[in-house]
Amino acid sequence: MKSYVEIIRDLREDNDKTQKEVAQYLGTTQQVYSRYEKGENEIPVRHIIALCKYYNVSADYILGLE
Repeated sequence: MKSYVEIIRDLREDNDKTQKEVAQYLGTTQQVYSRYEKGENEIPVRHIIALCKYYNVSADYILGLE
């Protein structure tokens, strides 16, 4: 089972987005977003919700529950 850090990276890469583009959508910096993908910072719930809308996937998918 993949962790959410792997899933958010895979989603970004599969959609040909840069960390900077996703970070701008979330209203954060590329450095902060990079830490989410590395698992160095926990991703806030508001950002999980935003990523669900951005990629049109469920929270269960991002969290690796399905």
